Amino acid sequence: MLGLRWRSERRLRGIMVPRPFDLDAFCAEVAAGRGRPLIRRPVPGLSAEAPCGMWIATDRADHIFYDPGTSPLHAEHIVLHELAHILCGHSGSDGAVAQLFPDLDPATVRRVLGRAAYTTEQEREAEMLASLIGGRSAPSPGTIGPLADAFGFLE
Repeated sequence: MLGLRWRSERRLRGIMVPRPFDLDAFCAEVAAGRGRPLIRRPVPGLSAEAPCGMWIATDRADHIFYDPGTSPLHAEHIVLHELAHILCGHSGSDGAVAQLFPDLDPATVRRVLGRAAYTTEQEREAEMLASLIGGRSAPSPGTIGPLADAFGFLE
């Protein structure tokens, strides 16, 4: 667990976390760092039995979907979890896409991650990073820098 936390803290170096926390501002920071739009949308059908959040990367944008039937705080955490997948450079499968978005052409999807449990290392890492982001009110001294620098150690 300490190794996971250390890796997650390292990923946050150079990433500006707004103070007070503002999800819109943080999403704009991630989008600017990636040089592409980040679109968040509530999608009915995401739930405890299915993924409660999902990230779909296409050639043009990152799309984050979350369960609209949950509390605002939980919805924010779901979005942070999906943002954590982006920041960690995770990849996933498209199994849930066909079920939730039957009209979406699979050829346009580059990455898909949906979460229903925390059984994989990627899910645990994303959950740790999301919790750290949500728990931060401001970056520590010496960690302020452009988000693009943070992506340097993803490759």
